[in-house]
Amino acid sequence: CGSLDDARCVFNKMPQRNVVSWNTMIAAYCQDGHGKEAIELFQQMQLKGVAPDKITFVSILSGCSHTGLVDDGWHYFVSMNREYDITPTLEHFVCMIDL
Repeated sequence: CGSLDDARCVFNKMPQRNVVSWNTMIAAYCQDGHGKEAIELFQQMQLKGVAPDKITFVSILSGCSHTGLVDDGWHYFVSMNREYDITPTLEHFVCMIDL
């Protein structure tokens, strides 16, 4: 097991971040039960101009499910198609069932 704080420190020191690095950090927060922090990081990702992908949304939806953020989960599920033109896959629907 790793340290979330150490991971965030490394992430913050990265000179450039791509969707994979953002997804990894978002998933780490979600797996550790920090749904709100994952959402905040997702918002920072958008502000930096990095477009989310289907993996980003699996992480966000899973994080919302595991931390009881039902309204946020529905918001992101709807926005993935409306705002990002990402068609939900089986993994997204599974997260919604868990939500």
